[in-house]
Amino acid sequence: MKKINSVPVKILLLLPADAIHRYKVGNFKKSLRYAPLTLTYLSALIPDDIEYDLRILDEGVESLDSLDFSPDLVGMSVMTGTAPRAYFLSSLFRAGGAKVVLGGAHPTLLPEEAKEHADSVVVGFAERSFPQLLRDYLHGCMKPMYIDTEQIPYSMIPLPRRELLNPKDYITLNTILATRGCPNNCRFCAVPHIWKRHYFRRPVEDIVREINTFKTDKVVFIDVNLLEDDSYTRSFLRALISLKLKWIGLSNVKPLCNDEIFSLIVQSGCKGLLIGFESVTEDAISGINKGFSKVSSYSDLMKKLHDHGIRVNGTFMFGTDSDTLDIFDKTVEFIDRIKIDLPRYSVFTPYPGTPVFNDLEKAGRIIEYNWAMYDVEHVVFKPKNMTPDQLQAGLYRAWKETYRPLSILKRISGTASIFPVILSLNLGYKYYAGKLHEYTRDIMLEGGLS
Repeated sequence: MKKINSVPVKILLLLPADAIHRYKVGNFKKSLRYAPLTLTYLSALIPDDIEYDLRILDEGVESLDSLDFSPDLVGMSVMTGTAPRAYFLSSLFRAGGAKVVLGGAHPTLLPEEAKEHADSVVVGFAERSFPQLLRDYLHGCMKPMYIDTEQIPYSMIPLPRRELLNPKDYITLNTILATRGCPNNCRFCAVPHIWKRHYFRRPVEDIVREINTFKTDKVVFIDVNLLEDDSYTRSFLRALISLKLKWIGLSNVKPLCNDEIFSLIVQSGCKGLLIGFESVTEDAISGINKGFSKVSSYSDLMKKLHDHGIRVNGTFMFGTDSDTLDIFDKTVEFIDRIKIDLPRYSVFTPYPGTPVFNDLEKAGRIIEYNWAMYDVEHVVFKPKNMTPDQLQAGLYRAWKETYRPLSILKRISGTASIFPVILSLNLGYKYYAGKLHEYTRDIMLEGGLS
C-alpha cells in the first residue's frame, strides 16, 4: 500500500493519571488494575497508509521519565480528574514542538475548554475522527475540533492492539467491551450526558471472535452497564456459555432480579460483578434517579450471588441530599452484615458539563473548580445535611473501618476456594484506604504539575 508519508510520524498515545493513581506517586496497587482499552483501541485505528513510529504510555503503570521518545504528535484520553494533568503535559509537549490532541470524556463534556490547551480536540467517538485527524495532520490541515457522535458499525472497529501493553503491569490484559453508553439517567453519572443516553450493542459474533483471540479463559468486561438490554443480554450470555469462560463485569441490580437472566449469568461462567448499590437508604436511591434498585433486596441478592459462586465489588456513594451524619456508620455496618466481598466508596461528584453541576452551581453549592479534585474521593460541593469537611471525614472513616482486618475476615468468610484472590484484593484496598487521607488538596493540585 502506498504511504502518505515517507518519513515516519512519531506518535505518542498517553493516558494521564491523577496523583492518587499515578505510578509511584499514587497509592493504587497493581493488584487492583486491569488493562485499559483506550490506548490499544486508538493504536489499532492508525490507518495502514501512514508510516509511523508509535509509543503508548499509561501513567498508572509507567512514568513519563522512562520515555526515550520525542513525539511529533501526542494524543491523550482525558477524564475530568486528569484534565489538569493533561493540560500541564500538553503545555510541555507543545513547547517542545509537538502537536497535541485531546479526547475522551472531559473534552467531550467541555470541548471549548479543552481546545484552549490543545492543537485539536476529538469530541465523542474516535473511530472515524482519529484516522481522519492523522491524515489531516500529515497534509498540514488538522482541524481544531473533530466531532462524531454517531456509532459506526462495531464490525468495522479493529481489535485492540493488546500486544503493545506489558502483561506484567496489570492483573490481566483480557479486557473487552460488549456495549457502550447507558440508557438510564442516574443523577450522579456523566455517561448519559456523554453518549446522550444511547446504548450501543456490539454484535455477539464479534465479541466471540475477539474472545477467541485470548490466550486464557479469564475475561473482564469493562462496559459501564453490561447487562442492561434483556434481549441482547440473553443472546450475549448464551454465546458465552459455549466458550466456558470465567468472567467478571459491571452490572446494576435490575438483570440480577430476572430469574432467567440470572440463570444464564451463572451458566456463562460469571465469577464476579461490580454492582453500583450506591446507598443503603431508599431516599438516597430515589434522589439519584436509580429507583430500579431496592435496598430491601440487597441482602437476599448478595446471598443468591454467593450461593452461585459470584463475588461482588460493591460501590457506595456518600453526599446525596438525603444523607445525614449517620450514613457512614450505617453503610459500614450494612456492608459487613450482608458480606460484600470488595466494597468501594466515593463521594457524590457533579461533573462539569452535566445538568447536576449546573443546578448545584446555580444554587451556590459548587466549592471547587480545580478539576484535579473531581476524582470521586474529594468533596467539591456543599452537601445538604452536613459540612464538606464532615463529608470528607466520613468518607475516610468508612474506608478505614471497612478495611480493618476484622471487617475483611467477616466479609470474605466462606470464600475458601478463592480465598487468596479475595484476600489479595482486600489487602490492596486496605493499603489504598490507609493512605487516602494523605492526598490533600495541595497534593492533588501539585500532582498535576510534577
